[in-house]
Amino acid sequence: MNNVLVKKYNVAGPRYTSYPTVPYWNNDTFSIENWKTSLIRSFNESNASEGISIYIHLPFCESLCTFCGCNKSITKRHEVESPYINAVLKEWDLYCDLLGAKPKIKELHLGGGTPTFFSPENLKNLINSILSKGTLADGYEFSFEGHPNNTTRAHLQALYDVGFRRVSYGVQDYNETVQKAIHRIQPFENVKRATELAREIGYNSVGHDIIFGLPFQTLEHVKHTILKTKELLPDRLAFYSYAHVPWIKGNGQRGFNEANLPTAELKRQQYEMGKALLGEVGYHEIGMDHFALPTDSLYQSMLQGDLHRNFMGYTANKTQCMIGLGVSSISDSWYGFAQNVKRIDDYYNLINENKLPVYRGHILNEEDLIIRKHILNLMCQFKTSWKKEYLYFTQLPEVLEKLEEMESDGLLNITTNTITVTKKGYPFVRNICMAFDLLLQRKQPETQLFSMTI
Repeated sequence: MNNVLVKKYNVAGPRYTSYPTVPYWNNDTFSIENWKTSLIRSFNESNASEGISIYIHLPFCESLCTFCGCNKSITKRHEVESPYINAVLKEWDLYCDLLGAKPKIKELHLGGGTPTFFSPENLKNLINSILSKGTLADGYEFSFEGHPNNTTRAHLQALYDVGFRRVSYGVQDYNETVQKAIHRIQPFENVKRATELAREIGYNSVGHDIIFGLPFQTLEHVKHTILKTKELLPDRLAFYSYAHVPWIKGNGQRGFNEANLPTAELKRQQYEMGKALLGEVGYHEIGMDHFALPTDSLYQSMLQGDLHRNFMGYTANKTQCMIGLGVSSISDSWYGFAQNVKRIDDYYNLINENKLPVYRGHILNEEDLIIRKHILNLMCQFKTSWKKEYLYFTQLPEVLEKLEEMESDGLLNITTNTITVTKKGYPFVRNICMAFDLLLQRKQPETQLFSMTI
C-alpha cells in the first residue's frame, strides 16, 4: 500500500456500526416513550416478514484482556450467573409485553464479556426461556462468542441443542510476547481443540477473530498467526485493526505504552500481508476487515447484495429490528437507537422496578435515515447511489466535493448518481463514509473520540 496515502488518511474516525455514531446521538430529544414508539412501529412493519434480531450481552470475565474495549465485569464468582440471567429474562418479558405479538426470531447472538463464563446449563436455560416467548423464523441463525480456553464440549453441545450453529473464537495473536502484553494467554492447541470440537458436534460456521496493530506485534507475528489459522481453516474471519482508545476505556487499555504499538505503516503492511495469505487459500474479503470462505453464509449474503451491518458487526441476516438485552446492550429499531445502563447494579435496580434499563438513545430524523442508508451501502457493498429520489439530500454536492481528492487518489469513482469504492480504496472506506457524516462535519470533536482509521 502507498505509505503516502496511509499518512494522508490515517485520522481518527468512526467504525460506523451505526449512523449517527454514539457520540452524536441527540439525548435531549430522546425519551423512553419515543423509543418505545419507534420500536413498535419497526416491529409492526417487519416482524411478520423478516423477524427480529436479539443481542444478549453477558459481561462477566474471569480475567481482564487489556486490548478489549467491551463492557465487562471481572470476577471469578460464578454465583453471579443466575441473578444476571433472571434479570435479562425480565427485560425480555418487558419487551414482549410492549410488542404485544409473538416475535419471530431470525437472529440471536451472545456477546460479552465471555459468554462461556456461564455454565452450559445456565446458557441453555437462558435460550430456552427466550425462545418460549417467540417463534423461529425460516433460516434463523444463532451464534455466540467463545473463549478458546474455557469453551467446553458441554458448552458447545448445550448451545447446539437449542439451535446454535455458529461460533466465533477470539484468537487475536499466537505470539507469546503479544499475548502477555494483552493479557490473553491461549496456546494454539486450545484454539485447535475448540475449533475441532465445534465441527465434530455439527456447527456449520466457525469463526476466528484476529487483530493486527497490537503492542509488540511484528510482521512476522502476524504471518505466523495467519499461517497457523490456515491450518484450521475457519469458515469466516474478522481480521481487524486494534482500536486503541484508552481515553474511553481507562486502565483496561493501559497495560502497555503507546510506544509499543506498531506504526500506521506497519499496521497496513500487516493487514496487506495477512489478506494476501488468506486469499491464497480461498478467503474472500467481506465489507471492512472481514473474510469468509465461499461456503459461508457471510460470503453468500455479499453476493446476493443483502449483507448487513449493525452493532454486532457484519451479519448475513438483515433485520430492521434488533433488541439488545443486558447491561450496555444497544437496541436498533432502524428509526431509533437505545442503549442500556452500563453498571450491573443500575441494571438490576431498573429491571426490579419493571422499567426498561435504557439510559440514552437517539431518534433518527429524515436526514439521518438517508445518510444511514448511504453509509450502510458503502460499508456493506462498497458503493452507493442516489438514483432513487428519496436517497438524494441537499448537502450531497458538498459531500461529492469532499470526495474529489479521494477520487484523484484512486480510492473511488464518482458518476452522475453513483459512488463506487475501488479495490485500492477498500482500506479507506471509513474515511469515505466520514465525508457523508454530516453530524461529524458540523461539529468536530474537541477531544479524540474514535480510533485511527488505518
